[in-house]
Amino acid sequence: MPMMRRMVSALALMAMLGACAGRDPNLVAVVQPGDPSLDCTAIQAQVIANDNQIRSLSKESSNTTGGNVALGVVGAILFWPALFAMDFKGAADKETSALQSRQSYLGTLAAQKGCGVQSASR
Repeated sequence: MPMMRRMVSALALMAMLGACAGRDPNLVAVVQPGDPSLDCTAIQAQVIANDNQIRSLSKESSNTTGGNVALGVVGAILFWPALFAMDFKGAADKETSALQSRQSYLGTLAAQKGCGVQSASR
């Protein structure tokens, strides 16, 4: 019985530590309070900033995928507790999706205001 209790405790500890792997997504709101007052210059500045953030998140997502593959191999072959360190939250992908929705909204807003806004992510 004491051996079983230790195993259950160890598994519970590993599950709690596994929940810490990765970061929670910080999603940008598609529509923001000051949007109606934005002029063409401000819209273009936000589009450029969002494009830069999307590129950064793309690199982060790629690194996360590579890290998960490495941890999966190590966990499957050498040290199974490494599997608990894998990042399944997908924060970068969720943030990218939210930014792309924001970019689409900014494009619509720019068209309504007669701006010629360009985005690399569309």
